Amino acid sequence: MQAPTTNPALLHPFHLAFPVHDLAVARRFYGDVLGCSEGRVSEGEWADFNFYGHQIVAHVAPEELGIRAHSRVDDHQVPARHFGIVLPMPEWHALAERLRGHGIQFVIEPYIRFKGLPGEQATMFFLDPSGNAIEVKAFENISQLFAK
Repeated sequence: MQAPTTNPALLHPFHLAFPVHDLAVARRFYGDVLGCSEGRVSEGEWADFNFYGHQIVAHVAPEELGIRAHSRVDDHQVPARHFGIVLPMPEWHALAERLRGHGIQFVIEPYIRFKGLPGEQATMFFLDPSGNAIEVKAFENISQLFAK
């Protein structure tokens, strides 16, 4: 069965669960730094966050942490396991400045990838306090999201 193609304007929210070492630290990072509103919480166990309309859940599971592999993309070593969001370009720039303002160290500094090629995009990578890699992208033209 082939995955359905979906109109980007009508995307369904995704759900992603990921490990953290400390729930209080994760709640501060996702709430204060990224600006995610918080949903349900099971103290000491897990917390839901609204990540740009998508449900992400931080689960206390320190044994699951760590970046185990990288992949080469556009002369950068990209953490193979990561999650993220595609934002409109103005929001991408604003988030990059917000992260800098919070002193976040980038794994890959904000830059334009695939410049002049199909799929040209702005991208940045950073880690949450538990070492989970997060990528935030933007396209001048969202129709380039799946360009070959």
